[in-house]
Amino acid sequence: MRLPHTLLASALLTGAVYSATAHATLVELNTNQGNIKLHLFDETTPATVANFLNYANKGSYDDTVIHRAITGFVMQGGGFTFEDKLPLTPVATDPAVTNEPKHSNVKGTIAMAKQANNPNSATNQWFINLTDNNDPNNSLNLDQQNGGFTVFGQVVAADMAVVESIMNLTICDSSQLLNFSSPSPLINYTSIQCSDNTDIAEENLVKVMSVTVLDDDPASATNAGITPVENTLIKTEPTKPSSSSGSGSFGMWLMGALGLVALRRFK
Repeated sequence: MRLPHTLLASALLTGAVYSATAHATLVELNTNQGNIKLHLFDETTPATVANFLNYANKGSYDDTVIHRAITGFVMQGGGFTFEDKLPLTPVATDPAVTNEPKHSNVKGTIAMAKQANNPNSATNQWFINLTDNNDPNNSLNLDQQNGGFTVFGQVVAADMAVVESIMNLTICDSSQLLNFSSPSPLINYTSIQCSDNTDIAEENLVKVMSVTVLDDDPASATNAGITPVENTLIKTEPTKPSSSSGSGSFGMWLMGALGLVALRRFK
């Protein structure tokens, strides 16, 4: 379902410039596994919220696939659709948005994926933190890595059950979806089928069918009593990763073998 363009009249992209005011705070990801409501932090991350809503308003998130799910880490989507065959088709992107790493990547927050070694490269891909990914002693600490990842909203507490139900599906580390290994949640698909590399069909995919604006009051997160956790680590020197774990940024799951766990945007 596409949203009326009038909802975002003052928040649409013009080149790389964004309005300081976003028009929606409470949105809902309508997935084929249940709905996930999100309070967006328009007042503190206006450029990122405007960017997300612009994609939603155009219908760019309609029928997008949850293409990566890493237990105890993140669940990622927004960048690909199924167009009658695999691999998945990339969603067209707009100019990248300026990084706004003001809030911490704690459990239940939604943040933007981006390219490695480029803090200001987020476009359409987002991820939900499945745990507190802000440990300064962990090389995967997302509050510091690659300039810090911009948290721009938070899942309504009750709807984390939907996120968890998706994570309880078979997570198949397959190259079918993206032509390289990517752990993805699959419906009615077993670990044995994954091992046998059984063909993945459209009905096996977890999809975001649409994004719906439920409340366009920019203060609805505040009214709901949600207080974002401040990212205090971005002001300090990033922890140097150990030689065994490597460093990187969100989007690519593995670079090389297991040398670089990363959270950057898939191209």
